[in-house]
Amino acid sequence: MQTNYVLPQEKVDFFNDNGYVVVEDIITPAALDEYRELYNNFLSGAIDTGKNRTDLGIGLGDNKQVENITQIMWPSDFIPGLLQKSYHQRSLQIARQLLGNDLAMDFDMLINKAPHTNTPTPWHQDAAYWINMPDKRAASCWLALDNATLNNGCMWYVPASHLAPLRPHTGTGKGGALTCEAQEAEGLGIEIKAGTCIFHHGHTLHYSRGNSTDSQRRAYIVNFRPEAMIELERAQGFDHGRSGNACDRKVRNDGK
Repeated sequence: MQTNYVLPQEKVDFFNDNGYVVVEDIITPAALDEYRELYNNFLSGAIDTGKNRTDLGIGLGDNKQVENITQIMWPSDFIPGLLQKSYHQRSLQIARQLLGNDLAMDFDMLINKAPHTNTPTPWHQDAAYWINMPDKRAASCWLALDNATLNNGCMWYVPASHLAPLRPHTGTGKGGALTCEAQEAEGLGIEIKAGTCIFHHGHTLHYSRGNSTDSQRRAYIVNFRPEAMIELERAQGFDHGRSGNACDRKVRNDGK
C-alpha cells in the first residue's frame, strides 16, 4: 500500500502559473536503486523491448555505437507489477492533485542520454505529438535517476508557455523528434538531483541539451490525462507506440 502524498498548495499554484513544478524526493533512495537496476536492464537489452526501443535523436546526432537519444516506450508492459510500485502510484496521486481526480496514466517511457552523445532534445511541446483533444489537461512526470545538470541534459522550460497556443512544429528527421522555434533565453534550465521529478503540462515548451559528461542521464517519464481522453485516443487508434509504431513521430496537433 502506497502512502498518500499531498502536494502543498503553493506547488499546485506554481504549476498552474508556470506549466511545470519540481517535486523533490518522489521516491526513496532504496527505490531509486531498484529503478536504476531495472533501467540498466532495459538499456543493456537484458529486457528485450523490440520495436518499442527507438532513437529519438535521428537527424540530430551522428552517434554510431549507441542511439543518439534512447527512447523506450511502455516499459511497464514488460515488467509485471511495475504500475503498482512507488513511482507510478505517487506520480498519479500528484497528477490528480494538479489537474483533477479523473486523470489516469496514458503511457510511460524511458529516455536516456548516454555519455558523450551530445545530442540535444529540441524545443517542443508534447501536445504536438498527440491528436487534438477537447480536454487539454495533461501532465508528464519527468523523474531523474541521475543528477540532472546543464551538462548532461537537464530539462529547460519556458514559464507560462502552456497558456499560449501551440507553436508550429516540424520533424527533424525520419522518425526523429519534433521541434519548434524557441531559444534558451526564453527559458530556465532546471537542475535536479536523482530521485526528484518535474511535472510539466502537455503544452509547456521544453528542451534539453545533449549529454557531454562521462555518466548516463537516465529519465523515466509517466504521462497522465483524463480517462475520457485516453478512451478517445484509443478509439482513434492512437496508443503512443504500444502497437509497434513507436518511431511514428509526426505532427498530429497543430493547435488549430
